[in-house]
Amino acid sequence: MCNETSSRGTHSWPLEPLSRRSAGLTALSLHDENVRFATTRGVSEHNRSANFVPGYLDSVSGEWVLSRFRDGSPAPVHVLDGLPPTWVARRDAAGNVVQTRPGIVSGFVRDGLFYTREEAVLALC
Repeated sequence: MCNETSSRGTHSWPLEPLSRRSAGLTALSLHDENVRFATTRGVSEHNRSANFVPGYLDSVSGEWVLSRFRDGSPAPVHVLDGLPPTWVARRDAAGNVVQTRPGIVSGFVRDGLFYTREEAVLALC
């Protein structure tokens, strides 16, 4: 039985502060999301068997992409290095993505649809 409820209503996980969400994704923010959803189907480990694939959404354009390594190969978890160049705000000296631009959201893709972490949890209830 699923005890999770919609992120649009009551929910059992804390919301990330708006200032942090609007700053863009970083390795630290992805880690924080994984910790927050660790015991739910909002992480790859718990939803992979239901054909959810890690991905990202540009909340402004509505475009989504799958999570990829820097070389373009599919990543089994959320990584930032394979994002489209226009989605990147900052890179380190080695060219690794350090931060996305605001409005990029991590989540999952299944059957051609993007799901936020919260929506993935609810879809599997």
